[in-house]
Amino acid sequence: MFKNVIVYRIGPGWSASVAQMEEGLQGARFVECGASQEKSLGWIEPRGEANGPLVEAVGGQLMLKLMIETRTLPGSVVTRKVKERVAQIEAGSGRKPGKKETRDIRDDIRLELLPMAFTKQSSVGVWIDREAQLLVIDAASQAKSDEVVTALVKSLDGLALTLINTRVSPTAAMSQWLTSQEAPAGFSVDRECELKAADESKAQVRYSRHPLDNDEVKKHVMEGKLPTRLALTWDDRVSFVLTESLQLKKLAFLEVVFEGASSGKDDGFDADTAIATGELRKLLPDLLEALGGELLPA
Repeated sequence: MFKNVIVYRIGPGWSASVAQMEEGLQGARFVECGASQEKSLGWIEPRGEANGPLVEAVGGQLMLKLMIETRTLPGSVVTRKVKERVAQIEAGSGRKPGKKETRDIRDDIRLELLPMAFTKQSSVGVWIDREAQLLVIDAASQAKSDEVVTALVKSLDGLALTLINTRVSPTAAMSQWLTSQEAPAGFSVDRECELKAADESKAQVRYSRHPLDNDEVKKHVMEGKLPTRLALTWDDRVSFVLTESLQLKKLAFLEVVFEGASSGKDDGFDADTAIATGELRKLLPDLLEALGGELLPA
């Protein structure tokens, strides 16, 4: 269910009910791009059932989903059409369009081509843990997560979100784990890592499916290369890659997590949600503790 994790702290005082949330999201339901529209985003049913609720509650955990649709025009096609239009003007009038007119021509051509462009859809899951006052976005990039946050704040009155910050930066912590060759309690270091030089060279070293408890890796860190990504496993149950910005990528729940889980008669959404949120509710506090604890805003 989750492939990526970006964690936010929910600001104090926000206590909207599920019904209030549903009402707020209904006003921003997803509608497909119009013929001349480059992007459209809105809320869809997390369970995937048409005309279903936009807020799903499973074991007290709230699930939402944002759909983003974009029309993509290849830049090379637009450039070629602009050159053709400019050449026609030169041939017909004997003058070469200036920069402003060329920009206007480019805008006109984009509008002409947009209705013929293919659309691409992607959805982003959102999990709200009201008891812990945390919100998790399953986004692969901070830019995508920022789009979701903007949509959430617009739809849910009074909601304020701040990225989780820790007393020890992930980079500093990962450096210490690699040089000491000792993972924090409850975690193990896996076989993937990315190191980047802090100087102007920006030199990078990547390890994939390679043991990291060796002098070579330790030497790179001691010479000033900073870890930007490090693969970890928590409690032999969940594996992930921790990044320098406290994002979790390549999230995978190991087989032991599903032992004894009932498949049930539903579509699997409830079981998947319960398993994923149940594991992450224990993993995230342990990870924050390994990073010196959460640094709360003043």
